[in-house]
Amino acid sequence: MLVNSKELLLNAKKKKYAIPATNFIDLDSARTFVNVAEKRKLPLILPFAQSHRDIISLEEAALIGKYLANSVSVPVVLHLDHGEDLDYISKAIKLGFTSVMIDASQKSFEKNVEITKRVVEIAHENNVTVEAELGHVGANDTSESNEITNSIYTEVSDVISFVEQTNVDSLAVSIGTAHGIYKGTPKLNFDRLEEINNIVDIPLVLHGGSSTGFKNLTRCATSGISKINIYSDFLKAAIESVNESSINDYIQLKKRINDEMAKVINTYFDVFKTDNYLS
Repeated sequence: MLVNSKELLLNAKKKKYAIPATNFIDLDSARTFVNVAEKRKLPLILPFAQSHRDIISLEEAALIGKYLANSVSVPVVLHLDHGEDLDYISKAIKLGFTSVMIDASQKSFEKNVEITKRVVEIAHENNVTVEAELGHVGANDTSESNEITNSIYTEVSDVISFVEQTNVDSLAVSIGTAHGIYKGTPKLNFDRLEEINNIVDIPLVLHGGSSTGFKNLTRCATSGISKINIYSDFLKAAIESVNESSINDYIQLKKRINDEMAKVINTYFDVFKTDNYLS
């Protein structure tokens, strides 16, 4: 069932769980994530990142996401992840994405507000929800980002003003995670998360969830984070599975990779306490 993220994330915030946002790059990965969600009877956010447009096109991503979402009974959000410009975001909306992210986090506060407001105006006219980022979640590698960047914590003093000015539906915050695989386990600023969560009513989002540590992520999910993005952990599990395998049949190899990705999302449904959706 194809839906936007509005009610799903508000419910997650209320019941203290997070919904996995599982970035897909092809039919196999998307189908694996959606099939697991259907088996678990749990909601899913299915993002396609603008940075992955060279792997498959936005049109292909839209077709895959809409078809799979409408083939199951559980709520599935087709989400544009890290939208970089208004034209690409507008195109995603026209193609049927039900949620979009505008990432102007590396621009000035004023420019971030200006760009986000414009995206919100266009999206809300089409019943599409909008996520923005305040602060900046950096990148350990270029698997999800165009360049390696340092994280910049979200300033609590900016949050209320940003939310009020933009009317955004959810907010990605920076509390110590980064995109890609970490060396070691990151130390998250839970005090900052608590401060932000206490002053806003909208759901909060965590990017860079891969290799952040299960305890950290469970604490995030029960402390105000309603959506957690996972990508690199799927690729890591897939390539390790290939390296450990002696399979030389392409079809069987694909099946093995899909099975490993299914294990990862099953684990994260548990870590994020997503079963609270059913309570």
